[in-house]
Amino acid sequence: MSNTDDINLNGGENAVLLIHGLSGSPFEMNYLAKKLHKEGFSVSVPCLAGHGSSLSDLSNASWKDWHKSILNTFHILKETHDKVFVSGLCMGAVLALYTACELGSEVSAISLMSTTLFYDGWSIPWYRIFIPLAYYTPLRYFYSYREKEPYGIKNALLRKHVVRLMNEKNIAHTKIPFKCFYELLEFSKMVRKLLPKIEIPTLILHSLEDDVASIRNADFVEKNIGSDRVRKILIDDCYHMITVDNKRELVSQETINFFNEHI
Repeated sequence: MSNTDDINLNGGENAVLLIHGLSGSPFEMNYLAKKLHKEGFSVSVPCLAGHGSSLSDLSNASWKDWHKSILNTFHILKETHDKVFVSGLCMGAVLALYTACELGSEVSAISLMSTTLFYDGWSIPWYRIFIPLAYYTPLRYFYSYREKEPYGIKNALLRKHVVRLMNEKNIAHTKIPFKCFYELLEFSKMVRKLLPKIEIPTLILHSLEDDVASIRNADFVEKNIGSDRVRKILIDDCYHMITVDNKRELVSQETINFFNEHI
């Protein structure tokens, strides 16, 4: 069953599955989705399980629930399209990696944007290293990580606009439940070990100024992934949300070019 927040754009014989980030929504992939559609791709951006509603729903969703959202959409696209590409932002990039590992050559290529295998950006608090330990204390039931400025967006005017939409239309949560944050850390740890098994064409896009995940993440994927067809592009003048920030046009065009190369 589709969510009202889902984005579905019917296009040509090849499709792209876009995956948004943790506590976010399809909104953060909207610009890229429209660019891909204009290029002739069919595009689907499902709202991940637990997202698009209450913090309680977000807290109760596991990485398996998120992945199920992706698999359902992927198989629907695969039934009616020659090739299906997968692209993700932040946690969405980690889900894209896991999907590529599980489905192999069924996925034609992947584009990884702001991959977050390690939460080590300059805006992340130092006490993140204690989250795995704190999970086994009562903190897990009432603590939430509150996101603060700059919300992954370097462009101040755009950031102000997005924050207003977050408040008015609930396009994202500014709080991440402790259980949800821990779930992502454990999922990322698992995916790091699976990288050598991924052998499909891979595009890595990462900001040099990423406030959530440093370029260590991009370097780690490049060094450990099993594919021999890898392109890494480091981008300036933007923070974590590269699909909406100053270089969103560059990010979109590089993704389009890469997918076109593998049709």
